[in-house]
Amino acid sequence: MKLQMHSIHFEADQQLTDFIQQKVDKLETFFDRIVEGEVFLKHNNADGINNKTVELKLFVPGATLYSEEDSPSFEAAADAAVEAMRRQLKKYKEKQMAH
Repeated sequence: MKLQMHSIHFEADQQLTDFIQQKVDKLETFFDRIVEGEVFLKHNNADGINNKTVELKLFVPGATLYSEEDSPSFEAAADAAVEAMRRQLKKYKEKQMAH
């Protein structure tokens, strides 16, 4: 799957981008018709611990699925966003099968 990474106002290291790419690639086991995806990594200005945000957008035929998660680290936020996206993909696939 073609995945675009955008790190807003900082430079993401290769290890982080590889980690996210690996996590998102696993989503294809749940739905194999994902066209492409976008990932936005950014620091938010919220007070407290959860100041790193990962936004995940996946383009599938007929829809765009979106998840956004905040966490103390980008890795944990990516895990949570991918998990939320997995649930959305399963639901989307079930709807497609019903038609």
